[in-house]
Amino acid sequence: MGRFLISRFASAIPTLFLVAVTVFTLIRLVPGDPAALLLGDQADAADIAALRERLGLDLSVVDQFLIWGRNILMGDFGQSIWLDEPVLPLILERFMVSIQIVLPAVLLATVVAVPAGIIAAARQNSVTDIAFVSLATVLLSIPTFWLGLLLLLFFGLNMGWFPVVGYVSVTENPMTGLLYLVLPVTTLFLHELGSVIRMSRASTLEVLRLEYITHARAKGLKESTILRRHVFKNAFGPTLTLLGLILGNLLGGIAVIETVFTIPGLGRLMIDAIYARDYPVIQGCMLFIAFVYVVVNVVIDLLYSFFDPKVTAS
Repeated sequence: MGRFLISRFASAIPTLFLVAVTVFTLIRLVPGDPAALLLGDQADAADIAALRERLGLDLSVVDQFLIWGRNILMGDFGQSIWLDEPVLPLILERFMVSIQIVLPAVLLATVVAVPAGIIAAARQNSVTDIAFVSLATVLLSIPTFWLGLLLLLFFGLNMGWFPVVGYVSVTENPMTGLLYLVLPVTTLFLHELGSVIRMSRASTLEVLRLEYITHARAKGLKESTILRRHVFKNAFGPTLTLLGLILGNLLGGIAVIETVFTIPGLGRLMIDAIYARDYPVIQGCMLFIAFVYVVVNVVIDLLYSFFDPKVTAS
């Protein structure tokens, strides 16, 4: 197991290096000088040049990358140009806000969608199957930001059940904090529900057509017993892989939801950093998300070996 983890993380090093080079290069192709943006329109050329020198922006791109890479290896993600704070604590603080939305949404989608997909497959072409497939298609067709705005208008403004925008930390005020999380979590949950239902249904149908299922039916086992003992474990593997991809994608693409609900998470931090040309924050966020993506995939691989004995960590 230890060798497996070491090899997986070692194989991720080229990926993280490629992400670092790509982000570092692309962000510098975006028009706009961070020093000029920070000092404003009234700043003279001497002040801008002095600030560029202090931030290291007067060096060549290669020198900047080498210095940044050396600091990253030492655990130093640099200093935010815009907020004047260390980047890594800033990223970790905002990540903890984002994970409070992403993780419950993915867990809820798993708990609801996997059984729904199995039931739909077990009753293929029935009214239940058509209803679940139709629901999944509708949810997949709705853009996330539009769904979020719809929930916000109905349950926030019209019904007044939940706060419209803003954020209160759950650790500071648990009840109020949970109320602020309901609508964004529900939005992500509904958005991912469709894809998980479809994957769960498709993988279950594939397992139901295998010979050992026919043999189990010939032995007289009840359909519910076959689903529980022989189908669920084998059909959950592909769905588990999809859940890992969803978790990684949501962390990288949660900026839309956090913008709609004005939540100060990792996505909002990246958007604000892009507007401010805050290079250290943008680079740090992208590298951090890539690392989380790698960790999630390693965990999924470990769990996959449990659901499919043919796939082992060795």
